[in-house]
Amino acid sequence: MRHSCLVAAGLAAAMLVGVATTASAKPARCFTTDDGYYPCDFRATDRAGSFDISAPGKPTFSLIVDRPGFASAFADFGTGRNVSLPGMYVRERDEPACWSNPETSTKICAW
Repeated sequence: MRHSCLVAAGLAAAMLVGVATTASAKPARCFTTDDGYYPCDFRATDRAGSFDISAPGKPTFSLIVDRPGFASAFADFGTGRNVSLPGMYVRERDEPACWSNPETSTKICAW
């Protein structure tokens, strides 16, 4: 009996973590260097500020915050496979919705 209570408590905790880290997509306005401005869906993926943006006919971008102000980025160009984008993305101080890559001069933004 005690084991089943512990298992149930563990499953409940795991479900709560899953709910806290996966949010529903919300309508947003996005900008990427290659695609310009466009309407998109924004989905937060963790509490650190990581997110995915997607829109029909555009790549899906995933930005993964490695540490505050610095992130790695990935793109799915419609193949179902994420491709790592080169370099580190840095959160812009004057526009916190934007992340820029100083090595490639690219930018990903979501408002």
